[in-house]
Amino acid sequence: MEPTKEQLMDMYYYMLLGRAFEERLEALYRQGRIPGAIYLGRGQEASYIGSAYALKTGDVIAPTHRDMMAMLPRGMDVKSIMAQHYGKVTGPTRGRGEADYLGDLSKGIFTTVSMLPDFYPVAAGAALAFKYRGEDRVALAYCGDGATSRGDWHEALNLAAVMNLPVVFFVINNKYAYSTPNENEMKIADIADRAAGYGIPGRTVDGNDVLAVHEATLAAVDNARTERGPSLIEAKTMRMRGHAGHDPYDYVPKASLEEWEKKDPIKRYEEYLTGLDWFNDDEREVLATRVGNEIKDAVDFAEASPLPDPSEVTTGVYH
Repeated sequence: MEPTKEQLMDMYYYMLLGRAFEERLEALYRQGRIPGAIYLGRGQEASYIGSAYALKTGDVIAPTHRDMMAMLPRGMDVKSIMAQHYGKVTGPTRGRGEADYLGDLSKGIFTTVSMLPDFYPVAAGAALAFKYRGEDRVALAYCGDGATSRGDWHEALNLAAVMNLPVVFFVINNKYAYSTPNENEMKIADIADRAAGYGIPGRTVDGNDVLAVHEATLAAVDNARTERGPSLIEAKTMRMRGHAGHDPYDYVPKASLEEWEKKDPIKRYEEYLTGLDWFNDDEREVLATRVGNEIKDAVDFAEASPLPDPSEVTTGVYH
């Protein structure tokens, strides 16, 4: 089914919101106003939003520490995410977790980890539970290209394939595993080709085209939901910032970044929307104002929120 006008605008809104949030977060980090590290997904907006928007209520996502934007279509509030980065009690971990490790099970978001792809087996386990209980639910797990070289990545795919589990494995191939380029990671050109070794569908998609990502994920989710089993999606994109906030990103050729900047996913989507007779500058301005206000409110909320009570430092923490 073709996306409705409301769905098209929803995806545009979430892409704008995700980028605006990360731009403000980066500025706050440079100013020394937030503690901890930041892991930005600038340039990967279409991969996050196109995939997460394909899920339904009751489905779950298993994101990495870079995948905050995938949480937005699932209902995660930017005020709460900002408070997490400030270490405030109003964040999802109530000031106990590292800034980028957050989630909300009530919204179907597993709390993130950076040990990749640890969540691939977890997503397979969630899918096994859904199948065992006869529930109409799907799990979607994220990882980067570097994680596909680990044994637990392959074990998760094999288990899910053998047991025909309702899970979608989504690989964001942003060309670098930290600073290691694809050609030094693997011999194959397309990670999706690895799906054939497990007897499951594999598909490579333009990760900077939100509609292409959305369509591919819808097909994979339908495949999972109708008991035809797991799928592997590889979204080819580019991380336009360093691995973390401290990373100068000087190992990436400048010419490569300039070429990918021309493929900016938000600009591409705006060009598409501009070709529709109902989209105009007024629509764009309304959303830009809305996003700007939400980001300002998120910062104000986080800065006004209290820090955790030191006497409760071990409450709710495994030790």
